[in-house]
Amino acid sequence: MQVRSAQVTDAEQILDIYSHYVKHTAITFDYEVPDLEEFASHIAGVLERYPFLVLEEGGVIEGYAYAGPLKDRQAYERSCETSIYVRSNSRRKGYGRILYQELERDLSARGILNLYACIASPIGRDDYLTRDSELFHTRLGYTLAGTFHQCGYKFGNWYDVLWMEKLIGNHA
Repeated sequence: MQVRSAQVTDAEQILDIYSHYVKHTAITFDYEVPDLEEFASHIAGVLERYPFLVLEEGGVIEGYAYAGPLKDRQAYERSCETSIYVRSNSRRKGYGRILYQELERDLSARGILNLYACIASPIGRDDYLTRDSELFHTRLGYTLAGTFHQCGYKFGNWYDVLWMEKLIGNHA
């Protein structure tokens, strides 16, 4: 198993992971799976400024994590938004924790101090979404920063959006 920087040539495997979440869950609010060219362009765009990491085992990408700007203003340049996806049949193997630890290390080395995660949250019992992402981030030291109520709509259901944060640097 290795964690490495993604390459644009990894786009097909990464998109395969993401497409499951688009089609079958409310983890992402995308309704349609992006095409391969669009997704490869997204990876290239992230890599211009931020890390985009993949966890690979036996030549297969099992998960990925990346960061992006929190907001496009200079005052936010020490903060970023994080995202993570693990192959649906590879969950609960520790891959997510490994990816996020490496992402955090990389971001810290780049001078990032604050991490933010935007997480869909079900309102009651839901067939398309659990609270697993919220619990995962909590276990990794993220805390709730705020809730946007009923702001996402997918599969005929309304979803809250949680913003969670983790401070990883000294703000002196």
